[in-house]
Amino acid sequence: MCRWIAYTGTPVFLSRVLFEPEHSLIDQSLHSRMGVETTNGDGFGVGWYTQDTTTPAVLRDVGPAWNNRNLQEVAHHVRSGLFFGHIRASTGTAVQQTNCHPFRHGRWMWMHNGMISGFHRFRRDLVLTVDPALYPDIEGSTDSELMFFLALTFGLAEDPPGAVARMAGLIEKTGHAHDVPYPLQMTIAVADGERVWAFRYSSEGRSRSLYYSTKVDALRALHPETSFLRDISDETRLVVSEPLGALPGAWNEVPESSYGVIQPGGDALHAFRPQLHDGPLPA
Repeated sequence: MCRWIAYTGTPVFLSRVLFEPEHSLIDQSLHSRMGVETTNGDGFGVGWYTQDTTTPAVLRDVGPAWNNRNLQEVAHHVRSGLFFGHIRASTGTAVQQTNCHPFRHGRWMWMHNGMISGFHRFRRDLVLTVDPALYPDIEGSTDSELMFFLALTFGLAEDPPGAVARMAGLIEKTGHAHDVPYPLQMTIAVADGERVWAFRYSSEGRSRSLYYSTKVDALRALHPETSFLRDISDETRLVVSEPLGALPGAWNEVPESSYGVIQPGGDALHAFRPQLHDGPLPA
């Protein structure tokens, strides 16, 4: 599987989050504690927004994150208030740049940990549901990217939670029709440049790990000696596949079958349930 991190809040150098913590994402690429694989070396990617544009920049490569000089160069010189980082462990599709996360379409950015079980058996059925206007923009061969384009097809721009729920419902319905009992395993992060949504769900009810950070003001009260907490705003939050360190009280497990939204003015956590699409599909 994979490991990922989503950061939103005070603009910081990417390296402060990707490299510096005790159990950073780079450390997890070699020493994951909660993933299916200990090593996640089948590529990496970072994506970030700046104040000058609503379209995120993306850097992706097929090599391991732990020794990539381009990643180090970018991370120590790019500052952002909303960025994603992802390290990949392939579930069967090719190790190639177009299969590395995060994926981008317009202002939207997407990354995934998990898999569609039996993907090779009903991939064609899912592909044929993608909006024909979107289909030419699919670059790779992963289930993760196809999930993104299904969500775009089902209205991600207007209703992200609903679009992801309809995407999940289609995968489960199609998988069951092909005798796959538990078709979907996912933790997903999606952003539009202002908000971040994070989803944790699996058909079996045993989803991959996912955590969110405690509010900064509460952490400052618990750990006034921690310099990083003095440098960031109360709005700063992280969502991670596994905690970046052992700071007491810093991390909270995202509940099974739920999603959260991090947004200006207040975050929210909701139950998540797949939905069947009840409107017309693209021609």
